Amino acid sequence: MTEISVIICTHNPREDYLRRTLDALRGQTLPKKEWELIVVDNGSRNELAVSSSQLAEGTEQMHLLDLGWHASARVVREEELGLTQARLRGIAESKGEFLVFVDDDNVLRADYLEQAVSLAKQWPQLGAWSGRVVPEYEVAPAKELQPYLWRLCIREVTGNVWGNEGSFESTPWGAGMCVRRAVAEKYAQETRRDIFKASLDRRGESLGSTGDVDLALTSLDLGLGTGVFASLEVLHLIPERRVQEPYLLKLIEDSEAGSMLFARGRKKQPAARSGIDRLVMFYKQLRGTRLQRTVGRAFARGQSRGQLLAKELESKADK
Repeated sequence: MTEISVIICTHNPREDYLRRTLDALRGQTLPKKEWELIVVDNGSRNELAVSSSQLAEGTEQMHLLDLGWHASARVVREEELGLTQARLRGIAESKGEFLVFVDDDNVLRADYLEQAVSLAKQWPQLGAWSGRVVPEYEVAPAKELQPYLWRLCIREVTGNVWGNEGSFESTPWGAGMCVRRAVAEKYAQETRRDIFKASLDRRGESLGSTGDVDLALTSLDLGLGTGVFASLEVLHLIPERRVQEPYLLKLIEDSEAGSMLFARGRKKQPAARSGIDRLVMFYKQLRGTRLQRTVGRAFARGQSRGQLLAKELESKADK
């Protein structure tokens, strides 16, 4: 059985970023015979393929990928838009004992897959794990935006953290996340029949998230833990538009709305803010900087919209 399935879910990728992602995989120290590569083209305008014969009839535009360096590499097309739907397709297509999800703007360190295999063997009690995510900015972000940049999936890891309680510190994120097959298959089975789980993550222009967290926390449902390790490192390529205030505000709003659906999908109540948290939020709205007040309003809009979306989905689920 193939040891690893590397899955890249992509929608209208930036060609130079995707090229760097693939180049980093090509340079992995783990022998290629031990892993397969699946690129899931999630309804891109310019269809992705490894040869013109793969393209659908009537396709006028295409983007040919150079995957000839890997004997077990292929492109599959998923027409239903959404990162969750692309992940489900990748899981269904894969054969590996565990899966590694790589975004189309991720550059894995050369030993990433080798380290991932080592951790899988050292930590059989873990169902999902990931590591450091280091940013490479196309344009340096403004200083006042620094407190919010972690939302771009930037993560500093100085030591190994693991557990089975679903804590923020020990929960892996989507960039470079490794998942055992049993976890991935349980997640896929539940997501296909749960309208809330299927509605998480990005779809079209939406910047919703938490689908990766839902996948990781499926480990806990199987009695396994999760972990974050310093030996795993991903370089995250971040274009100029993502470090602009409008993008970050939309990301915050959409993510907050998604967190409401995530809580409902996991049959939990959204975490209530403590009295101190409410006081801090009130102070920021009253005396904070313009940006802090703007961010606060984005949070509030996201929560309100998430509650409305949850009600709409509940109505659909009852029919």
